[in-house]
Amino acid sequence: MISLVLSGIEDGSWLRAEGVIPEQIIACDSIGTLHARRSDIKDNQTELREKWRVCLETNSDCLQGGIREALQGADVCLAFSQPGPGIIPPTAVSAMNPRAIVFACANPIPEIWPDEALKAGAKIVATGRGDFPNQVNNSLAFPGVFRGTFDVQARAISEGMTRAGALALAHSARGRGLHERSILPRTDDPEVAAQVAAATGMQAVTEGLAMRPADHATLVKSALQRILAARNATATLIHAGLIPSMPDRQS
Repeated sequence: MISLVLSGIEDGSWLRAEGVIPEQIIACDSIGTLHARRSDIKDNQTELREKWRVCLETNSDCLQGGIREALQGADVCLAFSQPGPGIIPPTAVSAMNPRAIVFACANPIPEIWPDEALKAGAKIVATGRGDFPNQVNNSLAFPGVFRGTFDVQARAISEGMTRAGALALAHSARGRGLHERSILPRTDDPEVAAQVAAATGMQAVTEGLAMRPADHATLVKSALQRILAARNATATLIHAGLIPSMPDRQS
């Protein structure tokens, strides 16, 4: 079972695209689990259209309660909620299935501290921060997604393009020694950003959105050259004292 802890509107289409069965998803908002009996959402379908859709498509047993109930017997927790700590209690993680996966992605403080989640029994823990292992943050994706979009002069950024970028990230992680504390590459790896850019651009070509099509090898080379040139220029400005340096918070 997949448990989602939500604070905004999410329809889970990206999960369905990867084969997750919607009925096995238990979603939560700030009030509690989402289900077809949530009258507060049903009575406001016009304003909460996407959230009502989640109520209808997920949680087929209409499980009621909050985060603790949603995580009971769950395999995965994907949390993009309000900053913690304490949003997800360790006892809720302990109630998950063995070898559970917990993504606590609120910033600047995750819904549960990684060491607490691991101590509670989670096998893999990710956060949105770079000073903990397994950073899950849009900073991993958007430089490459935008670079690939610009390089082929795509007319739009489609869901297929962003999904292609995500799959490129996953492939890059496998090639760099995938393990519990390294499920994604680092944000500062230019090779990864170039691969994401190429995957995004190629998907735009496939979907007929590219006004300047190119092949994969050309897109990788072009993206890498542009990324390295920008980094070299930034390093020069830092060395000259024109912009301040930032500490490395990656682990």
